[in-house]
Amino acid sequence: MTRPSFAAEGVQVPEPDVLDVENALAFWDQRHRDQGELLSGGDLSFDHASNEVFYALRLGRLVDIVGVETAPSAPRRMLDAGCGKGYFSRGMSRFGHRVDGIDASPFAIQSARQAAGPYEHYAVSTLSEWCPPYLYDVVYCVDVAFHIMDDPTWADSMRNLAALVRCGGLLVVADHGADEDRIWGAYQKTRARSRYDELFGGNGLTRRGDFVPYRFRQSPAGLHVFFKDR
Repeated sequence: MTRPSFAAEGVQVPEPDVLDVENALAFWDQRHRDQGELLSGGDLSFDHASNEVFYALRLGRLVDIVGVETAPSAPRRMLDAGCGKGYFSRGMSRFGHRVDGIDASPFAIQSARQAAGPYEHYAVSTLSEWCPPYLYDVVYCVDVAFHIMDDPTWADSMRNLAALVRCGGLLVVADHGADEDRIWGAYQKTRARSRYDELFGGNGLTRRGDFVPYRFRQSPAGLHVFFKDR
């Protein structure tokens, strides 16, 4: 992700040209080719060390939400939706979970497979098209949803992720916790909190607890957590 720049109060900022679906897919695949393991899916305004901290903090937030219980005989099945080069997938698999990682970037998936452990499986897929033969205990989507600029594609992607959560499972999606949509640049658009409540509520999920902010430097991003109760 990239960190948004905040305009001074009262200053009108023109909306930028945004990437359409096809160009966005090409952009991210090229970025994964051009950048290293962390910067390809991290914050380009941070150096490598800062991104190390930011990745570790977000993984910790996920663990806080998911919980620390693991069972070798019955590990939790998880989906890392928009996994990039697999940082969060590898983290969760090290904790004993079985993780599917999907990403639309063939290069990112190739890189993830090269570093994969025995409990990770990776596939090239968009969020809206992934259709496995089973459901997940946890579906998480870290700093991906706000890079989907096209609203219908975003909605289709979120609905599909909701449909992949088993009854009693969790869906965790990163975005801002604001009350309105906002375009930050050519490839970043945040959606209002209410849009997640409405969309996921129509798919059998209810919000669990408050919005979980990252609390890293000036980032306004954090995690929406939903529970599937029917």
